[in-house]
Amino acid sequence: QVQLVESGGGLVQAGGSLRLSCAASGRTFRGYLMGWFRGTPGKERDFVAHIGWSGVASRVADSVKGRFTISADNAKNTVILQMNNLEPEDTAVYYCAASRSAWSNRAVDFTFWGQGTQVTVSS
Repeated sequence: QVQLVESGGGLVQAGGSLRLSCAASGRTFRGYLMGWFRGTPGKERDFVAHIGWSGVASRVADSVKGRFTISADNAKNTVILQMNNLEPEDTAVYYCAASRSAWSNRAVDFTFWGQGTQVTVSS
């Protein structure tokens, strides 16, 4: 049973920080692309960041560049999204996902998904 479990969401004031974790279990994710997406009810999930499981290469969306960073801890089977200088526009449910597609930022290319964690940024 493949499981991706997100944690670390919550309520924070604008300018604050949150650290999201995605714990992966159930299979080896070596060779997978791990991603973070965010969405609100009724809307498509938007790409936030992705990283190769080895942690060597990564990319973040332009909208969060300079504020968010993604990292991978292979020993703990965990992917981290560090979010700094948060803005009210960052409010969303954040999802962790895994993909076998080479370097995709499209949600449709991600096979495994977590349940999501709510991030709310107050102004």
